[in-house]
Order: sequence, then C-alpha cells, then structure tokens
Amino acid sequence: MSSRRRTCTRRAIIAAGALGVCCVGGGTGLFFTARWLDEPESNIGEVELETPLFIPPLLDPEPDGDGRKVFDLTIQTGETQIVDAGVSETWGINGAFLAPTLRARRGDLVSFAVHNELPEDTTLHWHGMHLPAAYDGGPHQTIRVGASWHPAWEIDQPASTLWYHPHPHGKTAEHVYKGVSGLFIIDDDESDALDLPREYGVDDIPLIIQDKKFDGDGQLSMDPGGFVEQFGGAASFGVMGGDILVNGTYGPVFEPTRRLTRFRLLNGSNARFYNVGFSDDRSFRLIATDNGFVSGEPVELTRISLGPAERVELVVELEPGDDVILRSFEQDLGSNGQQVGAEDTFDLLRVRAGDELEESPDLPEELGGGGAPAVPDDATVRSFSLDGHSSINGKEMDMSRIDLVIPARALEVWEVRSAGQPHTFHIHGATFHVLEVNGSEPPPELRGPKDTVFVGPGHPVRLAVQFREYTDPELPYMYHCHILRHEDNGMMGQFVVVEPGTEGSVSTTIETHDHH
Repeated sequence: MSSRRRTCTRRAIIAAGALGVCCVGGGTGLFFTARWLDEPESNIGEVELETPLFIPPLLDPEPDGDGRKVFDLTIQTGETQIVDAGVSETWGINGAFLAPTLRARRGDLVSFAVHNELPEDTTLHWHGMHLPAAYDGGPHQTIRVGASWHPAWEIDQPASTLWYHPHPHGKTAEHVYKGVSGLFIIDDDESDALDLPREYGVDDIPLIIQDKKFDGDGQLSMDPGGFVEQFGGAASFGVMGGDILVNGTYGPVFEPTRRLTRFRLLNGSNARFYNVGFSDDRSFRLIATDNGFVSGEPVELTRISLGPAERVELVVELEPGDDVILRSFEQDLGSNGQQVGAEDTFDLLRVRAGDELEESPDLPEELGGGGAPAVPDDATVRSFSLDGHSSINGKEMDMSRIDLVIPARALEVWEVRSAGQPHTFHIHGATFHVLEVNGSEPPPELRGPKDTVFVGPGHPVRLAVQFREYTDPELPYMYHCHILRHEDNGMMGQFVVVEPGTEGSVSTTIETHDHH
C-alpha cells in the first residue's frame, strides 16, 4: 500500500480554525478536518508496478429456444487477496471481486438471470444502456436476498463501452465500493468495419480504475478519513482512497504485443476524478466517449479527465522496448476540486513492451460517430442546480415523487450547473451531447456521445438530450450526481417517459413497492 495518507496537518488545522471548526484527535466533541486543503496525495514512485494486470473474463451467454442470449449472474460475497497486508472481504459477480465483462451486438435479444446471494437487498443497473424503465435496474428494481431477477430486452444502440453496477437507494456507494461492477461492451456492424484493435485481452484492454482504502489487516475500509461525518452525512464526498486498483489489481503491469493498443477506461471510483496521460507525455488518440465513437477523426490528446462513471476508449502507439506509466496528473476542477482529488497524482498502470511488437493497421481517418444533433428552436429547456451534497433544484430524492414527465423520442436541452461543488451528472436511458461548457463550445474530448458529464464551479454544461421510445407512466428512470455518496444522500431525481400528448394525465406520485 502507498505510504502517503492525509492527516490532520497544521495546514488543515489552520484552515479548519478559519472556518470556525475544531479539529481534535479524540473524545466526543465535533471535529472536522478541511481535507481538501490538506497536502495532495501521491503514490508516484512508491508502488512497484509488477503485478500482471488482471483481465476480467468475457462471459459467454447461453442461447435459449427463443433466440435470446442468456447471461447468468450471481452477486455474491467472497474474499480476495489484493494487498500484502491480508485477505479482504469483497463482493463480486460470478466471483469474489468485480464482475465478468459482458458483450453483445446491436440487434441481439439478451436476457439475464440475476441472483442475489449477498446478505442484503441490492439492484443491478445497466449504466448507459437504452432499455425499458422496468429493466433499468434502478432503486425500484430491488432484488431481495435470495431472490432472482430476469430482465430481457433488445440491444438497440451504437457500439460503445458501458458498465453495470448496483443502484440500491442509500446503499449504492457501499455496494459498488465492495466490488460489484463490470464492463458491458456493445458491438455493431459499423464498428466491425473499422480497422481498430479489437482482440479482447490482447490489444483491446479494459481498465476499471478504482481508489480504495485498506486497514492494517488488508480489509477494505469505507472510513472517509480526515473528518467525522456530521449533519446526516451530507457534508461528505465519501471515501477517497490512496490505493489505486486497475481491474482489481494493485501495482499492475501490462505487456502489449502489438503496435497499437486500445484501452477502454472506466472511472469506477465512488468520488475520485482522474486526469489520465502517460508519464513521458506521449500523445494518444481518443476514439470513443461514454456512448459511442467520436465524430470525424480520432482526437489526439496528452491528457483526458475522467469523473466517476465516465468512460473513454483510447488508442496508444508503442515501440519495441517502450516502458511507460499510465498516470493520473493534477487538474483544475474549480475552487473545491481537491475534495475529489484534483491535486492528487497517481501511477495507474505500467505499460512495458517487449523487444518485438506485431504490426497493427493504422487507425481509420473517420470513425463515423454522430455529432451533436440540431436542436429545434421550440425544444423544451430544463434547468438543474446541483445543490451542496444532497439535492437537485432544492429537492432531495423521494422514491414516490416523479419530478419530470417527458414525451417519448423528445430532444430536449438540459442546462446543468453546480452551486459550488464538483459533481458528475448522469441520465439513465438516454444519450446526450454537450452543446456548451460555461457558454463556450465544448473541447474536442467532450464532443462525443455521453451519458455522464462533469459539472462544477465555472463548468456549467448545456446538453442536447435524446430520449428513446420506451414508455412507462409508472416506472421512472433516474438523473443524479454520480459521486455515489451524493446520490445516496439524495442528489437524484426521477422522470417517466410517456406517449406524446399524454403528459398531463400522468400522476406525479408513484407507489413504491418491491418487484422481486
């Protein structure tokens, strides 16, 4: 484990005192450390990156008599040796920690048998997927202890890198942190026609990046550290760990065998942001964001910021003998950015090439991704303010309240801003394009199709949100901050999608009940 840890330093004590808050080391009095004013954290040069990177296995579905691909998933407890200090109690799917990678094609009929063998109720949400609300896996699709859930739908969206994770109301942060998450890759004919690295585990590599904390016995800890949560927990961003895992591997190394390698990155952390690049500042090419390929040619970059739940696909060119580190660098996330690690720096993954590399085709000049849609002048415009750590537009989440009623196939403009804290904003069941950031055209890395976006001080966003044809006046989708403690605290709203013209007849209250 890395040796640097935030502590109640003199700098933090002075800062806390300036806020009129007492910082103490024990007793029953209130104490609070302004940890975002503490020294930045780093593991650079402290971790031996020598453990072979674990590649989550691809799960082969079983076909049924109706032509569906059936995936069997068991959410379970387990024990995993992650760090040298000891074995940790973990959760996973079809194994002790993390989950297998799922893969399907546009047009596939998919079905799932999801079994809950955890000691508590949970759900399983298909993040970034377009599907009926009843199968979305949000907080209304509870899977009771010992029960199973059987969603099924047709895959109908472009090639993309999605993911899946629990979404129980008030418990999402804990369930994801303990290890229940995996990638869901979608392919289509258009992506097959492109000369891209595509052999899973060889030159097409998943990278699930997570920060963890371990105690002296090697157990996962959710202690946020540096301060005691007060005021109902609403003052916290949750756990911020200094031990970085990639695909559950501590101190990972990947040895490429081909000139070009495609990395599918997921920020699977609860709250931490990363600013990803290579230690030698070599460039890479961005080919896809959350919901599909970027439009036009690949975007050449040396850094890309990833907030919680954001995904990107990057292609890097390597030469024989290259030995370089994929790293998270400092970044500017606004006035409170250090609350989510803006000044922290981490070595993520060592990429060590051998003396020989197989040749790879050059990347295509055009990727074929769709650009932002033309928004009609009469499009509905909605405004959202992410307030503090627990509400949107002044309201905390209420499972029985419908906040928005949206006509099917609508293209709307959503304007989302923060009242002062960094967040990531996610919309279920829809794809959006970023039209503006702080009133200006978005940078190239934000011009692809997305479902999650950074919103922070000085970083309001204007989104063109495309809703699908799936209608259900009773079961909602969610929109929320994807800093999971904020989501659990109530920074989430609900919307239903209905047939156009029926919006006025839909009840804005729903009965909450278990479905499984």
